[in-house]
Amino acid sequence: MELYLIFFHILSAIVWVGGMIVVRFAVHPTLQNITDEQVRLARTLEMTGRLFVLVAPFIAILLATGLYLASSFGFRGHTQLSKIVHLKEAIWLIMTLNYLAMVWLRFKAQSFYLASNFLMTKKYLAPIAKYMLPLNIFLGVLALYFGLVLRGL
Repeated sequence: MELYLIFFHILSAIVWVGGMIVVRFAVHPTLQNITDEQVRLARTLEMTGRLFVLVAPFIAILLATGLYLASSFGFRGHTQLSKIVHLKEAIWLIMTLNYLAMVWLRFKAQSFYLASNFLMTKKYLAPIAKYMLPLNIFLGVLALYFGLVLRGL
């Protein structure tokens, strides 16, 4: 059972972090080649909407398996191992809150798009690609590294 939990935990991290990497470094630059702003914004909204729906269950699986694994291994107290576990929990929590903020920004951008307010649509989408996805990618890679460290301890 534990092996399956670890498998789904790692798979969820790969889908979430990998999905963000693909969107930020492959899809987003390609979308910038679309010259018609309205079409570019529509495609960006569609792509981010699909990404956010795709990763949502994986975020839930990641958090559930992470909490279960941490509690089943007895990562309590102030050992080096427990400090790394708590650091990973904090990283995934920050990532989840950042994800929820991105979903909210995308929702606001969608409503502005539907009202044909493309300037506000752009304003609400900009922080997602510029700051929020890169932050979650960095934190996700860091959490993956700490997961490898835990396997080695």
